[in-house]
Amino acid sequence: MTRLRYALVGSGSRAQMYLTAIAETHSDVAQLVAWTDTNTGRQDWSLAQHAGLGSPVRFEPDQLGQAIAEHAIDRVIITSPDFTHADYIVTSLEAGADVVVEKPLTVNEEGVRRIADAAERTGGDVTITFNYRYSPRNSELKRVIASGEIGEVTSVHFEWVLDTAHGADYFRRWHRYKDKSGGLLIHKASHHFDLVGWWIADVPTRVYASGGLRFYGAENAARRGIGPRPERGTTDSPLRDSFSLDLRSDPTWKGLYLDQEQHDGYLRDRDVFDPGITIEDNLALVVDYARGATMSYSLNAHSPWEGYTVAVNGTLGRAELTVIERGSVLVDEQGRTVVDPSARPDLVADDSERPVGERLVVQKHFRPAVEVPIPEGVGGHGGGDAVLLRDVFIGAQPDPLGRTADWSDGVRSMVVGLAGNRSLETGQAVRIADLELGSAGSALAGVSS
Repeated sequence: MTRLRYALVGSGSRAQMYLTAIAETHSDVAQLVAWTDTNTGRQDWSLAQHAGLGSPVRFEPDQLGQAIAEHAIDRVIITSPDFTHADYIVTSLEAGADVVVEKPLTVNEEGVRRIADAAERTGGDVTITFNYRYSPRNSELKRVIASGEIGEVTSVHFEWVLDTAHGADYFRRWHRYKDKSGGLLIHKASHHFDLVGWWIADVPTRVYASGGLRFYGAENAARRGIGPRPERGTTDSPLRDSFSLDLRSDPTWKGLYLDQEQHDGYLRDRDVFDPGITIEDNLALVVDYARGATMSYSLNAHSPWEGYTVAVNGTLGRAELTVIERGSVLVDEQGRTVVDPSARPDLVADDSERPVGERLVVQKHFRPAVEVPIPEGVGGHGGGDAVLLRDVFIGAQPDPLGRTADWSDGVRSMVVGLAGNRSLETGQAVRIADLELGSAGSALAGVSS
């Protein structure tokens, strides 16, 4: 079997999933031919963890187009910071390679316009990896809605809570700067807005947002009387606390970030109560959809537990999905905790009062509630990662749920965040049609199947 030739841009923590797939699970259909990172130390560490990769050629990030041509690259996997996505996607398409990119598609309207133009002009494929579509619990909710069991959707309530380990982590890294990540409405919530659009097969038309930075950051710390803080979590300072991330406590963090600071000075463990943070930690939205449904959405990044609740109201009844990914943030004797419980559910300590689990309930009008069985998901992100990787590397299988996503799905997922960010700035509701999307606006004319 002929193996597709891959290039990789970015070799940080998210890239490890793809490197494992290429080196092990899907080595029969994929080979890493070339790769790049702004930090060569991360490449060295990654190569040592994945012996099956062989010796991929290294190139400078600004030489991506040349590398695609020289090494006959079929596909480029992009796992670099969000604000770089548009440049790498456009360069890859123009050089003749297809693209696999982590969410979000990009961070601003200019990036959306450029990607849409390049995709339409070159005819290249852009796959965006929305792994939460593949989680069995989310797939089951899609099946319920698509079956017509609750009738025509009239409204959605969606609450997502990030806890003081995972939620806090966005305020330690480059994600804390809105020009780099688009804020949580783009970086994190594009997952959620994609799910809603996919679940109800509809597109957003108007957004009103309210929110702000109310917990993290220096001003909030001062207001609550929090005293001096260490500049970073990796320290023996007595000022360390449960909000401090010690990179020495995890071999992956140490190998990818702490040991590689000498190359670029990037600090992965900044204090969450630093000055200069420009993203929000509390957000609430009202979103209108083309077919008449409305969504109320909230995101909190300092909850004591992590998970989400979704209620979908229809003309025949209601579906409710409740997911607890971590019942409480528990720190061990070494001060360690799992940062992202959805990525490593096997390491999450359970809470007897709020146990990890998921429950989907459907109740039709004038009938008792019925619990819908959810197939067991194994592995990261509710069992979604393994199935997603199969579709990425082997090819999409026949799927009545339509879980694969392209650049147009990426646009539909992030326009809610783009409009939400503008609404936060203006205090007014924002129509999606008023965003400057160029030809990408055509993505809003269709809906997911």
